Amino acid sequence: MPAAPAKKVSSHPVIAQLQCHSLANVVQAEIERMILDGELGPGAKLTEATLADQLGVSRGPVREAFRMLEEGGLVRTEKNRGVFVRDVPIEEALEIFEVRAVMDLYVGRKLAETAAPAQVRELRQLVEAMDQAVKAGDAKDYHRFNLAFHDRLLELAGNAKLVATYRKLVNELSLFRRQNLTDESMAVYSREHRAILKAIASGDPEAAGQAMYQHVMNSRERTRLNWEKQRGSTTGSGAASLATP
Repeated sequence: MPAAPAKKVSSHPVIAQLQCHSLANVVQAEIERMILDGELGPGAKLTEATLADQLGVSRGPVREAFRMLEEGGLVRTEKNRGVFVRDVPIEEALEIFEVRAVMDLYVGRKLAETAAPAQVRELRQLVEAMDQAVKAGDAKDYHRFNLAFHDRLLELAGNAKLVATYRKLVNELSLFRRQNLTDESMAVYSREHRAILKAIASGDPEAAGQAMYQHVMNSRERTRLNWEKQRGSTTGSGAASLATP
C-alpha cells in the first residue's frame, strides 16, 4: 500500500502562523518536560539547531518555544551568548518559597470552604498515588504526582491569575524541589499532604490554610539545609550551588 502523502503546510500567512504557533506549544511542552525531569540541567545552553533536529521541527517553533519558556521562568536569554536553563540563586529560591506559602495559605482556606466531595476524592487519589511512590522509592513518580496535586489544588481555588503566577514560581523551584526528594523526606511530605487533605475534607479553613502554609515553609527549610550542607562539603572554587549534579 503506498505511503500517505506528507501533510502540506499552508502557504497562507495567517494559517502558516497558526500552524507554527501550535507546533511551538508542543515543542515548549517537551523542552519544559526535559528541564523539569532534569534532562536539561541548570545553566545548560539550549541550541535552536540541536533541539530542532532532535524534535524533528524547524527552528521557528523552537525559537517561539524559547520565548514562552522565558516568560514561564525556566530559561534566560543572554545577548550574544544564547539561551540557557535558569539557575535560580538560593536567596531567590527561599523568597519564592515564602511567596508560595502565602498563596497556599489562601488556597487551603478557600478549598476547605468550597471543595465538593468529588473534588476531595480526586485529591485523595493523588495523595494515594504519592503514597505508593513512597513505598516504591520512586522519586520521579512522586515528583510528578506531587506537582499534579499542588497544581490541582490551585485550579480548584478558581483563580486563573493565581494559577498562572503559581505555575511560574513552581517552574523556578523545580530543581530545588527535586533535590529535596529523599526516601525520608518523601515520607514526611506524604504525611503533610494527608494532613492538608484531612483539613480540606473536614471543612476547617484555618487548619487547611495553616497545613498548606507550613508544608511549603517546611520545604523552604529543607532547601536551605540542603544548600548549606552541599556548600559545606564543596571545596575549591567559590560558593556551591544546588545546580551542582
